Amino acid sequence: MPQRRHEAHSGEGNSGNNVRERIVAAARQHFLAHGFRSVTMDDLAQELGMSKKTLYAHFSTKTALLEAVLVANFNAIESELADIAARFENDFVAGLHGFLACLQRHTAQIQPPFVRDVGRDAPETFRMIERRRRALIERHFGKLLAEGRREGLIRKDIPVQLILEVLLGTVQAILNPPKMAELGLTPKSGLTAILTVVLEGVVTSEGRSRL
Repeated sequence: MPQRRHEAHSGEGNSGNNVRERIVAAARQHFLAHGFRSVTMDDLAQELGMSKKTLYAHFSTKTALLEAVLVANFNAIESELADIAARFENDFVAGLHGFLACLQRHTAQIQPPFVRDVGRDAPETFRMIERRRRALIERHFGKLLAEGRREGLIRKDIPVQLILEVLLGTVQAILNPPKMAELGLTPKSGLTAILTVVLEGVVTSEGRSRL
């Protein structure tokens, strides 16, 4: 009997996790494309074929759901970048192309209304985005730049940590709602431009020819 009760509890947990994942997936699709403000919990409950009571049982507020969406998004990016880093551990060029493709694919899904709404309606959540973004850049681009230097493709007269700080400072200054709106940038176009400018300044002549 105790064993059967444990299995039933485990099944209920798995079912609850599946419902939660469905909610996060639907919210992610709509939040990133249409913004946080214009998508209501009523809209999501109706699309998912569930009651608002069920929706609120998993996420007490829309902000809590937004945070879950962002955590899931960052976790997915982190997992992909870790996989790319492992596959191209000793190949700077292939690793860089993999990183850029991954980041461009994910940022292409983020439309200006989402960035605007999060910056305006959920400033604490936007600060969480900035913290996770910084950690992701430091962890993965730091190792990649070190490998590029080892292969002679990244300049040795500029410390890797300085390159990272320039990259992080530029991302912080540009990839925020007011500045992107002022410059007419999307997250994808802004990130692509920043990486292009920074990388062109730090690669060697051999690196330019190979890239």
